[in-house]
Amino acid sequence: MEDSLNDELTSINSIYGDGTLVQTTPNSRTCTLKLPSYSAATLRIEFAENYPEVPPSILGTESVANDAPKGTGTRLVELTREVLGRVYQPGEACLYDLIEEIGPLLAETEQIDASERQKEADIVEQPSINQPVDIGPEPPWIVAPPITEKKSVFLGRVAMVHSPAQAKQYLQHLLATDKKASKATHNIVAWRIHGDAGASFQDCDDDGETAAGGRILHLMQLMDVWDVMVVVTRWYGGILLGPDRFRVINNAARDALQLGGCAKDGGKKGRR
Repeated sequence: MEDSLNDELTSINSIYGDGTLVQTTPNSRTCTLKLPSYSAATLRIEFAENYPEVPPSILGTESVANDAPKGTGTRLVELTREVLGRVYQPGEACLYDLIEEIGPLLAETEQIDASERQKEADIVEQPSINQPVDIGPEPPWIVAPPITEKKSVFLGRVAMVHSPAQAKQYLQHLLATDKKASKATHNIVAWRIHGDAGASFQDCDDDGETAAGGRILHLMQLMDVWDVMVVVTRWYGGILLGPDRFRVINNAARDALQLGGCAKDGGKKGRR
């Protein structure tokens, strides 16, 4: 076991930097693991004497940052144990695979946490006196059937728009009148618009789901659609999807575009 653990210590620290995997005391089988690009918590891991014939044990967290969201340590331990169960193969070192697979999932966790904190802050900052706000008429949304992936629900919708101001107004109307959408984890938006005198406008908003808006905008470019806005709403279901979430987001956007007749091969592109 000592040789196997020493090999893990050497390889992991050479790849990710000194201090990534550290024995708690000299010759100890218990180590701390600092996951790269995730400073909110440090894990405590124990290696059995016959490792890697048996998997390491995730004992818990060694430390959690003071400013980390409530439950960070518990979620990290549960997620690490889940990923370890997938990547471990008897007789094979597993920490590299564990770190590589858990990275995208942790990035998703941080995005969800940040999005939830921002929504809570927005609620706190709302004025106490209710004042009427003109959010305009009901947008002509075309809504695709929802997609469920590991308990997360994705809903794509499209509407014809003729200016960035109109697109922003439609989004404001959605969030003000649809309680389910306003409480969703993300409302990812993209639009492409032909303006006057040959001008064109393209923009997107990730709403906390980093790079997702740009992916929808790229899809719209590939489908050659104009004068259309797309909103993909996601309700997080408690199971992290990692990079797969981008595939589902694109599918939800494509379904809405096709249902709305906006796709190039659908015979109807958005026009002013």
